[in-house]
Amino acid sequence: MLARINQKLEQKTPMRLTSRLTTLSVIVALSGLLSACSSQPEINPEEFVGQVSDSFRTDIKSNGLKLFTYRAILTLETPQSQALPHEVRSNQKRSRSNRRYQGPDLSGWTAQIEHGLQQTIKMNGYCREGYIELYRSIQTDRGTIRGECNDGADEADLAKFDS
Repeated sequence: MLARINQKLEQKTPMRLTSRLTTLSVIVALSGLLSACSSQPEINPEEFVGQVSDSFRTDIKSNGLKLFTYRAILTLETPQSQALPHEVRSNQKRSRSNRRYQGPDLSGWTAQIEHGLQQTIKMNGYCREGYIELYRSIQTDRGTIRGECNDGADEADLAKFDS
C-alpha cells in the first residue's frame, strides 16, 4: 500500500508538494510502523482517522536552504456537549481551587501531529538528513510545525519541490 501511495505522489508532476495528504491514507498505510517508533508516546492510529486534514509546504531559498511548514487541522467540530476551554477555566475559577488552570491535555494530538510530519517527510524525501524545528504551535483543533532541513537543496530537490 505504501508503494501505491508513493506511486501516486510521483505521478503528480510538477510536484510542488503543497498537496494535501489525507491523514487517513498516511495512518492506514503506516500504522504498522508505529511499533517501531519507541521514542514517541503511544499513538492510536484510529483515534484521528477521517478527522484530520494536513498539508506540507516547501520553500527552497536561492542559497539552497530548505524550509517547510506542516499543518494539521481537525475537520470535525467540537461536540456541543463538550465544554470549551474558556468554559472550563470559568468553571475552575468558580470552584475557588488553589490549583492553576492546566488546560486541555494535548499530548495525544501533539504526538499525532509529530507522527504525521515524520511520515510525510519520510514519504516525500524532503529532509534526507533530518531537520531543525524552528516554530511550533499546537492548539486543540490545529497544529503547525515549521522547520529547516539539515541538508541543502540539490538539482533533484529543485526539480521536485521548487515552485
